[in-house]
Amino acid sequence: MTDVQPLQHQMMGYDRAITMFSPDGRLLQVEYAKKTVRQGSTAIGITCKDGVLLVTDKRVVDKLIVADALEKIWLADDHIAITAAGILSDARVLVERAQLKAQEHRVLYDTPIDVLTVVKDIANLAQLCTQSGGLRPFGVSLLIAGGDEDGIKLFETDPTGIYFQYKATAIGEGEIDVKAILSKEYKDSMTLDEGMRLAISALKKVLNENFEPDRIDCVFIGSEDKKYTKISKDKIAKIYASIDSKDKKK
Repeated sequence: MTDVQPLQHQMMGYDRAITMFSPDGRLLQVEYAKKTVRQGSTAIGITCKDGVLLVTDKRVVDKLIVADALEKIWLADDHIAITAAGILSDARVLVERAQLKAQEHRVLYDTPIDVLTVVKDIANLAQLCTQSGGLRPFGVSLLIAGGDEDGIKLFETDPTGIYFQYKATAIGEGEIDVKAILSKEYKDSMTLDEGMRLAISALKKVLNENFEPDRIDCVFIGSEDKKYTKISKDKIAKIYASIDSKDKKK
């Protein structure tokens, strides 16, 4: 019965306009956008006692692509990093908006923008695109990590314009399985190194034999200096190798 209902809605045209509710109160175009996010490459965010971490799978689909040229984590400001799952061209529009918002705030107030203001601005635009004719929802979810006067924070936004603050979360391909691992193994007392091990281990378990360390991008915002720092490829490879060695011994 549940499989028949969406088909009936489509035949009746409820998915042809973003502003049209189906009889059971659903915006089908928004739901399609959320499905697009689940097909995107996986991204994980983890808050640790000494910072907040973003780890993402760049999903290199062609051997001829230069992996280092693929950008999956963006710098919105010195203290804010953003990654995404879904349509990355949509993400780029939202990230550039966040960068502009952060620059304007520095010019006007001569202080770094707080993380929540950036999140709300992005979420407001996403929500606007769910209620205006002639538009379509952004087919992307974002993880926004940063540090401000209130400490380090991790937020997730989705195509509906909703946002939540998390201790640890995941978006994209395999997000349900990754969230299950995070729920079981995450601890508030984790260090950044422990958080990296957990995130990379979760990616490896979910993506199986298709996963290689050169697909990983990782950055953190430290709780002390609140500055964006990119993790080196060598460190990522060492952590991956130690996890791989441990898995083979089991």
